[in-house]
Amino acid sequence: MKKAFSLMELMIVIIILGLLAALVMPNLVGKSEEAKRKLVCVQMKSIKQALDSFKLDNGTYPDVEEGLDALAQNPNTEKYPNYSSYSYFEEGIVPKDPWKHPYIFIHTDDGIDLISLGADGKEGGSKENADITYAQCIKQ
Repeated sequence: MKKAFSLMELMIVIIILGLLAALVMPNLVGKSEEAKRKLVCVQMKSIKQALDSFKLDNGTYPDVEEGLDALAQNPNTEKYPNYSSYSYFEEGIVPKDPWKHPYIFIHTDDGIDLISLGADGKEGGSKENADITYAQCIKQ
């Protein structure tokens, strides 16, 4: 005698799997963007440490025009004669945010700030498109 599942048993299993998926999926959706936002803060802290090392070696942060690329390669040997003999980043590559956009470096009254423009790469926005600043990251 052949043993097999009846149509009713298969329907019950499919309904149970559907209910489980309906309960689990909302918890997983959106976690990717949350993880990317957390990664931004980790990367910004790393960039800030590199900028502080640059300042320690050279007495000042790089100019905004030189940007973060100054951490990968000495932009002006006369202006920065004490530039480290190695790049401030491994392999001389400044990290980009998780959405593959470069970080923005600015001088403020309190020193410096770093900005990621979020998923859309444009200023402003909300939710996953919201800008993230280093100042926000250190408050967390």
